[in-house]
Amino acid sequence: METSYLKDNLNGIPTIVEPAAGEKLGVAGTAAQIVLKLTSDITKDQFGLYEITLPPGVVGAQLHYHRFMDETFIVKKGQLTVQLNDRSVQLAEGGIAFAPRFTPHGFSNTSSAPVTLYLLFNPGQQREGFFKGLQEILSAQPVNPELFLQLYQKYDSFPVDVHNMLPKQ
Repeated sequence: METSYLKDNLNGIPTIVEPAAGEKLGVAGTAAQIVLKLTSDITKDQFGLYEITLPPGVVGAQLHYHRFMDETFIVKKGQLTVQLNDRSVQLAEGGIAFAPRFTPHGFSNTSSAPVTLYLLFNPGQQREGFFKGLQEILSAQPVNPELFLQLYQKYDSFPVDVHNMLPKQ
């Protein structure tokens, strides 16, 4: 059976995201920022792409894993510390780390300068809902560990150590 590609319906709608574009979310108690670049709705849940800026000394996430999605770290500017299983690596600008499903991972900025990175989740799994929920939960002090854990579980995140899951601020 021969397929004619001349009959393909070329009706895809591209998305352009300018450098300063995207919904910006702050993280209470830190100068960290999350920018929603390509959400699950835009990509039809194929992936989600988010720009994260962490000031020096800020933990992005304690050691956790995902059951249904992969996570990729791409360093845009600065240096990022990524923990993969029991191994800690320093990623410089342009460095990439891939954490497939069921791989314990966490990330932080242990340097003396801010770090900006892209987080890519595949599939998207509406991950932007996690970041919006995180913003809300972390704005209440003290942070309610039960609500934090519920948010984690709702968005396919499972802490390796439930007693050390809250972000250090």
